[in-house]
Amino acid sequence: MKDFCMKWWRRIATVDMAFIAVVTLLASLVASWLKQFPGFSLFGALIIALLIGMAVQFPIRGAYVGGNAERKAGVKDAAGLISNKLLRLGIILLGFKLNLEVLFTQGVKCLPIAAVVVTLVIVVCYAIARRLGVDPMLAILTAGGTGICGAAAVMGLAGSIQVPDDRQDEKNDDVTMAVAIVAIMGTVFALIEIALGPFTGMTTTQLGITAGASLHEIAHAVAAGDAFGAVDIATIMKLSRVLMLVFAAVAIAYWWGRRHVDDADRAAGKRASVFPWFMLGFIGASVIGTFVPALAAITPTLVDFAYIVLGMAMAALGINVNFRAIASKGRMALLASFLTSVLLMCFAAGVALLLF
Repeated sequence: MKDFCMKWWRRIATVDMAFIAVVTLLASLVASWLKQFPGFSLFGALIIALLIGMAVQFPIRGAYVGGNAERKAGVKDAAGLISNKLLRLGIILLGFKLNLEVLFTQGVKCLPIAAVVVTLVIVVCYAIARRLGVDPMLAILTAGGTGICGAAAVMGLAGSIQVPDDRQDEKNDDVTMAVAIVAIMGTVFALIEIALGPFTGMTTTQLGITAGASLHEIAHAVAAGDAFGAVDIATIMKLSRVLMLVFAAVAIAYWWGRRHVDDADRAAGKRASVFPWFMLGFIGASVIGTFVPALAAITPTLVDFAYIVLGMAMAALGINVNFRAIASKGRMALLASFLTSVLLMCFAAGVALLLF
């Protein structure tokens, strides 16, 4: 136990860790401030934090790292640790955003729709992406982000997928690419739905359901729902999809372990599947936030803190991102998400017209 603690202390108590922690915290805080402005609100704080992290990568390399190989390794390790550990903490805290009582009462009709939507989108988007030659990791992360809740879903699923140490950088690049893809697609389709909604002849409730069932980020669904005067039902529908993250993370962790952990890793003692234990924290936070009245007053603060923590993780991903890898791998995944998003929008509108 003492050796374990000393090992982690030596890894955390470094100048590089302190530097990257401050940089990512500032990036997250700036992103949270910028999201209140028109235009930025469609992207949300997590996407903005990722973009800031990608931008500061260059001055960090030039002014801080320079030609120092040890410092370069320290920055990479610090950013990797922040993105990995704070990701899980942020997802747990995000559970306070889910009011289970509202979902299981007002949203009782939305939950089965969410289950069908999430399942179909993940399966269809993954199949299209693989057909287009996208590698399995990027394909499943893009599918999850498209089907569930954008960047938070990509990060949640990434936390439940295990890869060997020598593929961690590749995984981080795939996470960054998947986040960028769902941000672009979510923004494009939010604008499309806001523009076309008034001409469809659908009721306010139907438009809200369509937005909540089809748009990628919570920010996108809220923006579209607000434009239609249906922000409440759009939010409930969207949060029903967010709840599906728990089940998707568990299922994908099991599936990934069975399909993509090779014999060499098994021989080395690595398990074929790893249960994403942090999802139990997500569920616990949802239960506590819903049924413990004493926490009602501070729940918004806890959710804000969750986004700060997730913003730090996103900025850290941006600092380590490999732009060359993203440019070479992202086009077909973007096309897969676009095609799936078209199908999703049509399916969501059909369900809204049929059931609401």
